[in-house]
Amino acid sequence: MLPPLHRHRWMDEDVEAFRAQVRRYIAAELSPRLEGWRRQGYIPRDTWRAFGQLGFLLPEIDEAYGGAGATLAYQYVVQDELAQAEFPAITAVHSIATHYILDYGTPEQKQRWLPRLVSGELLAGIALTEPGCGSDLQGLRTRARRVDDGYLIDGSKTFITNGYTGNLLVVAVRTGEAGSRGVSLIVLETEGLEGFRVGRRLEKLGQHASDTAELFFENVRAPADRLLGGVEGRGFAQLMSQLPYERMLLAVQAAAVIERAVELTLDYTRQRKAFGQTLYELQNTRFRLAECATLAHVVRTFVNDCIQRLLDGELDDTTAYMAKWWCTEQQCKVTDECLQLFGGYGYMVEYPIARLYADARVQRIYGGANEIMKELIARRLAA
Repeated sequence: MLPPLHRHRWMDEDVEAFRAQVRRYIAAELSPRLEGWRRQGYIPRDTWRAFGQLGFLLPEIDEAYGGAGATLAYQYVVQDELAQAEFPAITAVHSIATHYILDYGTPEQKQRWLPRLVSGELLAGIALTEPGCGSDLQGLRTRARRVDDGYLIDGSKTFITNGYTGNLLVVAVRTGEAGSRGVSLIVLETEGLEGFRVGRRLEKLGQHASDTAELFFENVRAPADRLLGGVEGRGFAQLMSQLPYERMLLAVQAAAVIERAVELTLDYTRQRKAFGQTLYELQNTRFRLAECATLAHVVRTFVNDCIQRLLDGELDDTTAYMAKWWCTEQQCKVTDECLQLFGGYGYMVEYPIARLYADARVQRIYGGANEIMKELIARRLAA
């Protein structure tokens, strides 16, 4: 087993009790259906209604909007447990989208959407990436033209998590001049929305239970009160200010998957025999696992420290960028090392290590590609 970590300050008894509840629910109600969801390519939206009713979907939202008013530690615990159980980042994206409304929405917008996001009636996605645009948010082409009673939106998005099953989107659009100052966020409820169309559900290397879709907007009419915060041109700043929280969600998932991969591989190598002994008795195996276990320990220690700093209001953007790129790089490295120790069985999708390996690769791409993270860190170093 992995060496125990000393309990960090943010992991108090209440947080641990909440973790145990989430873990039991996932094991009993979600994990038995995960393989079927992988085959169909998505998890039905109604699945998250019960999750929300139990307080697991958005525990950090204020009680005034139906949440528990808990700290962000509770959301990180949910993501940790889901990642350990091989679930994709569906609720993480839902939480990120919700936080835009929580932090920047008008009082009317918060009252309209937050209770339904907490309950799971609404499942949220974030429509940022466009064909040919990638990480360059300043190059957005989807445009929202001002009309008398609101906006008309035209354009397309791609690689949108929850694009197929979700029914609320935070959409990045261009309302003004080129560059960051012309970007705004508009919130759309998509069921029955005229001019809105979901294109293909995209086939991916991994994350097969998470729907990823193309979206199209053709003269989609959005009332003026759907503009997040009620003021044009603030979208880029709104997106950037959420980065520490978003980056840490990905780092938490990386830590969880690394630990899961090491545990699976340790169990396998202690049972599998070759050349008259178990694989674990071979020195190469023990050394590889020692390296992976050390990385698991260091990643978790780093992540715990970052979470504590975030809860204390002291986590700077640069450290969050470091956590995102480095932890996800280690996730890919460790899952690759562990898969190798499974030999041919590691390449079989029926083995969890193969799924962890395939699911890990996108962590270095989404949420801001790791190359972008390094560029942002380098700029700060030179400042």
